Amino acid sequence: MTENHDNGAVDVHQHLWPAELVDRLRARSKAPYLRDWTLHTDGEPPYDVDPAGHDPATRVAADREAGVVTACLSLSSPLGIEGLLSPEAQPILDAWHRGVRELPDHFRAWVSVPTEHPDIASVRRLLTEDRFVGLQLPATELATPAAWERAAALLLVAELSGKPVFVHPGPEPRRVLAGTLPDWWAPVVGYTAQMQAAWWGWHAVGGRGLFPRLRVLFGAGAGLAPVQVERHALRGGGRTTVDPHVFVDTSGTGTRALEAVVRVLGIDALVHGSDRPYGEPLTQFLGDAATHAVRVANPARLLRAGTRQLGGEQEWAVAS
Repeated sequence: MTENHDNGAVDVHQHLWPAELVDRLRARSKAPYLRDWTLHTDGEPPYDVDPAGHDPATRVAADREAGVVTACLSLSSPLGIEGLLSPEAQPILDAWHRGVRELPDHFRAWVSVPTEHPDIASVRRLLTEDRFVGLQLPATELATPAAWERAAALLLVAELSGKPVFVHPGPEPRRVLAGTLPDWWAPVVGYTAQMQAAWWGWHAVGGRGLFPRLRVLFGAGAGLAPVQVERHALRGGGRTTVDPHVFVDTSGTGTRALEAVVRVLGIDALVHGSDRPYGEPLTQFLGDAATHAVRVANPARLLRAGTRQLGGEQEWAVAS
């Protein structure tokens, strides 16, 4: 078994498709859709999905091996489901929310909503459920200061619910004259650029002034946007301060890059997100104390949750 320095790690960023969601995607005839286990989206090449990566029992066993007691599931925004017209998107999103409710209690999930005409009342109801840890929004919908302003109603619902917002990479668009791109182009180039834009959009709009109590999580190390703080200042952006309610996760980012992020934001901003099944949990980072902070303490602050011991097992308990 992997050596762990804690007994209650939380992974804030995983992907697993419930059976009903898979059935919905297979029933579609246009992107996003599945043919058997081959995924077709608008902006990326077809991708052969490993079915074992979406088997709940296999995932729970792998998480336990890594010392992860709770996994927070994300509906992968690069699929483009949120960007469909609301009558088309809503049944798929309903299938997602129903599906995660049926999963083992090891799993929690992020709420997803249509980009156009989201049902604010429905989001509010979902966020009252313990199964849902917060609201996820695609970075593509938060790529400018004005885009953050347009999302104000959703952000306010999350803030009033006491639950965080998770900014996740969104779908990559088809680009004119893009030519043939390698398969790694979208996650390495496109997703990173999206996350950087969303990070600086939040800062430029003065997000903390608008939403003083909102906790915000940026996936994929925020595309390493925090490391650009000196360039931001050099180009007229002025001083930035460390916000104790803004977090970045470790997904898709190596130790050297994470160390650079910590030099800017401090260890308290970094939370454990593996992006499973596309990545592995972080088991060691800058010593035992930092590892415990990233895997246990910081996710608890982000989610305002903790674990309690019952019968020798760790049970998830969302704090009120």
